[in-house]
Amino acid sequence: MNIEIFKMERMQSTWENVVDYNLSESGVHPLNLKELLTPAELEDLTGIEIGYTQTNGTVGLREQIARLYPGVGLEQILATAGSSEANFLLMWSLIEPGDEVLFELPNYMQMWGLLRAFGARVKPFFLREGLGWQPDLDEMGRLVTERTKLIVLTNPNNPTGSVLSPESMKGIVDLAARHGAWILADEVYQGAELSGVRTPSFWGAYDKVLVVNGLSKAYGLPGLRLGWIIGPEEVIKKTWTYHDYTTISPSALSDRLASIALAPGNRDRILQRTQGILNANFPVLEDWLRRQENLFEFRPPAAGAICFARTKLDTGSTALVERLIREKSVLLVPGDHFEMDGYLRFGYGPEQAYLLKALDRVAEVLKKMR
Repeated sequence: MNIEIFKMERMQSTWENVVDYNLSESGVHPLNLKELLTPAELEDLTGIEIGYTQTNGTVGLREQIARLYPGVGLEQILATAGSSEANFLLMWSLIEPGDEVLFELPNYMQMWGLLRAFGARVKPFFLREGLGWQPDLDEMGRLVTERTKLIVLTNPNNPTGSVLSPESMKGIVDLAARHGAWILADEVYQGAELSGVRTPSFWGAYDKVLVVNGLSKAYGLPGLRLGWIIGPEEVIKKTWTYHDYTTISPSALSDRLASIALAPGNRDRILQRTQGILNANFPVLEDWLRRQENLFEFRPPAAGAICFARTKLDTGSTALVERLIREKSVLLVPGDHFEMDGYLRFGYGPEQAYLLKALDRVAEVLKKMR
């Protein structure tokens, strides 16, 4: 099997811990253990045996996850090493060579690469900026056929920060149901809405829905590497078999910490923290973008610590990002990593003083380029 280079992750893994300022992240500044835990919980953590834990996630963890999805049973949940492993396991277990898959663009491109590597025939459908980063349902209708096995999307979206409207969600469900296709919804940014109004899950909208989520983006806990899959019991059992060939189980510490983070009071507190960071920082980025002498056009994001801005510069987006790294030690994400050259993705989730200093450095390069 040949697999193409995952351009965004390769650039991030190369530079994110090297540059002075990293604005490539799409989540908020991470929590530390003292912020997450009470002193008693922190002390209790020292008594955990660092052994293998239940491979599909402990009952306690899956009970906390189940609260988020009305009607879901514990056997319909598989805990994974982050949402990235969840995506990989689903692609590996579902896709056969020649399967037809509709894939939303722009999007996080992990599943794009995996689908192509596993031999799927991938047909992109686009979120349209002129429609508020919503899909053109008529266009989607022309793409879906009786051979369509899967529709893949991320909601809230990465990189645009948009949220599908109720009409778009219903239209996608109706198209899938009409042709018997699965919907795979990556919902990892759910809970990171600036308005505080949670994005509805696709779970429960249709009997052939698979949902991926995790603690990296909305919760500020990416280092736990804890994600999950929600789906019909028979699909979860099949995917669990593939899980046995990868990480086997979540780490014991991650399982316990995730259970604590998802407990009702803690979850509310964590998501309120996230919302506070987003609402404090986005006006800073918005003001900066508007002061760059009309170099950017953008739609304010509804969710996620990301803003996808179209540039009016002649240079390509990767060339611009490479120049920022080289000259100012600042990392952004180029739009062509989402098959959308001419855009930049700004992460605005770090501490505000850090964000301001990073943007000052970007402005210095832009001033030279005007």
